[in-house]
Amino acid sequence: MTTATEQPDGDIVAARRARILEIARSAGSVMVEDLAERLAVTPQTIRKDLNVLAKQALLSRVHGGALVTSGVDNLAYGARQAVASDAKARIGAAAAALIPDGASLFVNIGTTTEAVAANFAHHRNLMVISNNLNVVDTLSGHKAMELVSVGGKVRTGDRAVVGALAMRFIENFRVDYALIGISALDTDGSLLDFAIDEVEVSQTIIRNARKVILVADSTKVGRSAPVRVCGMEAIDFFVTDHIEDPTLRAACERHGVNLIETEQG
Repeated sequence: MTTATEQPDGDIVAARRARILEIARSAGSVMVEDLAERLAVTPQTIRKDLNVLAKQALLSRVHGGALVTSGVDNLAYGARQAVASDAKARIGAAAAALIPDGASLFVNIGTTTEAVAANFAHHRNLMVISNNLNVVDTLSGHKAMELVSVGGKVRTGDRAVVGALAMRFIENFRVDYALIGISALDTDGSLLDFAIDEVEVSQTIIRNARKVILVADSTKVGRSAPVRVCGMEAIDFFVTDHIEDPTLRAACERHGVNLIETEQG
């Protein structure tokens, strides 16, 4: 029998998991260590909670934490910006270092590709073609650069230019590099995303670039998304924070992908 001030164990667990969902929906993602400290429980308890919530399809489990996603709809743009922001900054710097002065490149939609563009301040004589209006804004004051905005339908949520007009526009170019961000990465090496029109634009970008650089942090690995962009056979460089999954690492090796990890363990 419980007193008025006590809660049964089941109620305590339910209340904690409800709080985890509240925090996740506010931030877009949660990390095990942070939740353990905030909720005054062990990391093992948090991992169990996250696994249960993932089985209930309320969260999507990723390395070190979880994301809010249905598997059909992506996170809102603001939430995506907040996820793994430190890792994205390091990935952005490492990927930008691969681009030589005088190169031409596509930059597609995504908060990680935006992090790469933020590191172009010291590059010279680049030609950057982007369907990401956030990238266009970031680079618009750069005088030592030719900047081309892809024409087409603008998706207002994240300012992506998508659709058939964008694809036809991109097909007028053949560039040195494509910088590709994605929403999810299957452990077999498949790049996945949520919107068919966005995927078609990314596929057009990949077809019209000599080298393809994938930028994605480890929270994308094992995430669910319904539309396949391509496999690792289309990728030349993969810049990430770290990869622990041996199947994904083997897929990179099998297809000769140059894997660059910014957080070597």
